[in-house]
Amino acid sequence: MFIQTEATPNPEVLKFLPGRAVLGEGTRDFRSAEEAEASSLAAELFQLEGVARVFYGPDFITVGKTPETEWPHLKAPILAAIMDHFTAGRPLFAEAGDQAGGHDEGVYEGETAQIVAEIKDLLDTRIRPAVAQDGGDILFNRFDADTGVVWLNMRGACSGCPSSSATLKAGVENMLKHYVPEVTRVEQAL
Repeated sequence: MFIQTEATPNPEVLKFLPGRAVLGEGTRDFRSAEEAEASSLAAELFQLEGVARVFYGPDFITVGKTPETEWPHLKAPILAAIMDHFTAGRPLFAEAGDQAGGHDEGVYEGETAQIVAEIKDLLDTRIRPAVAQDGGDILFNRFDADTGVVWLNMRGACSGCPSSSATLKAGVENMLKHYVPEVTRVEQAL
């Protein structure tokens, strides 16, 4: 098994491509060792000193490190853990229903429901595939119809990336405002 690595725009995050499906569909973000207990691979990665975050995409894994840890010291153990996991054929999750995370499924009605559907469609068809190239994901959180503000969750390499606010404002906000005139602003959900 050959695992490729790619740098991401976030210097604290590295993208690992195992050459096979990781989740297949959707994404899953682990921000702590406690959250990672749902996945044997994520839990194993969090045992490595310096690992701060693990993110599964359809065919990649991004790993975030602490600022004081250097990639040359952390990359080989991460590669070994990923390789051991996949060559052993172990499942990612103990529970089948624990896999993919997606857009928030809040209930909207009438015209607002149509606006939210358009926003999610643009995210899924235009924005998320581009962001996945950099090892991250952007998910819909909520829409305030009174103010026109869309709240989004930045995940994977996008979370905490120095260029994420520029991506959110210059890229995502401009596209959503262009195609969905009811959108006035895009903000990052916490």
